[in-house]
Amino acid sequence: MKNLKSATLGILISLITTLIIFKFTESSLTWEVLSRVNFAFLALAILLQVAFWLIWALRLGMISRYLGFYLPFLSSIQITLSSMFIAAITPSSAGGEPLRVKMLSDRGMGVGESTFVVLTERVLDSLFFIFALPIFLIFTGFATDLGYRVAFVFLVLFLLFLYALYEILRSEENLSKFARWSGRIFRKRKISERFEKELRNLRKGALKLLSAPFYLVILFTLTALMWSAVFLIPSIILLSFGQNPHFMLSYTAQLIIIIISLIPLTPGSSGIMESSMAYLYSNFVDLGVLSSLVAVWRFITYHLNIIFGAVSLNSGAFKKFFR
Repeated sequence: MKNLKSATLGILISLITTLIIFKFTESSLTWEVLSRVNFAFLALAILLQVAFWLIWALRLGMISRYLGFYLPFLSSIQITLSSMFIAAITPSSAGGEPLRVKMLSDRGMGVGESTFVVLTERVLDSLFFIFALPIFLIFTGFATDLGYRVAFVFLVLFLLFLYALYEILRSEENLSKFARWSGRIFRKRKISERFEKELRNLRKGALKLLSAPFYLVILFTLTALMWSAVFLIPSIILLSFGQNPHFMLSYTAQLIIIIISLIPLTPGSSGIMESSMAYLYSNFVDLGVLSSLVAVWRFITYHLNIIFGAVSLNSGAFKKFFR
C-alpha cells in the first residue's frame, strides 16, 4: 500500500508539472505536431528505453560474474526492473540501490559482495557523467553557467565519496576501526563483527576488479552505451514530431538533468525532471513542442519504469494469480 501511494504521488507530481508546462507553452503548433506524430519513431524511443534496461541487466550480471557469482540474465532483468520501480517512488531514486543489494543477497551473494556490485554500478555511472558532461559542454557551448556549476558540485561530492570509501578500505586496520565505530553507534557487538566481515568482502571485490583494467574498460563501455540509449530518447521523440532532433544539445541537456535529478526531494525526482527539461530544452526547442516532448519523454523514461517495475517486483504474486 505504501508503494502504491508513493507511485501515485510521483505520477501525480509528474502529470501536474507537465500540465503546468503545457499551460504556458501551448500553441497551434502543439496540436499540429500531435496530429501528425510518426509512431515508428515513438516505437524506436520505447525500444531505446528497453535497451537501457537490458544493458543495465547485462552489466549487473557481468559485475556479479567477475566476483564468481553466476546471475542468470532473467534474474538480472528482474532485479533491474524491480529496483527501477523502487527508485521511481523514492526521493532521488535512493531506494533502488538497497533493493538491488537485498535481491542479490536473496540469491545467495554475500551482503558485502552485493554492496560492492551496486557501488561499482554507481561509480561507473558517476565516472561517465564526470567525463561526458565537460566534453559535451565544451563541444556544444550549451548552458555553460548551469552546466559547469552542476558538473563542479557533482565532481566535488563524488571525489569526497571516493576519498571516504578509499580511507575505509585502504587497509585492514582502517576497515576494523570503521566497523568498531559503527558498532558503538548501534551499541551491538554482533553488528560490528558482521559489518567488518562484509566490509572485508567488499574490499576483496574492489581489489580484484581494480586488478583487471581491461574488464573495467568493458564495463565502462557498457555504461556509456546504456546511458546513451536513454539520452537519445528525446531526440527520437522530436523526430517523431517532425522536428530537428538536436542530438548533441539534447544529449548535453540530458547529462545535466540526470545529475540535477539526484536532489532528494520528490519520488523519482518528479517535478524536478520535468521542470529542468522544460528550462533547458526551451533554449533550442520550439515552445509549442516543449510540453508534448516533456510528456512523452517522461512517460517513456519514468512511467514505464513504474509499470514494468511493478510487474517485475510482484511477478511471484502474478504467477500465483494466473495459476
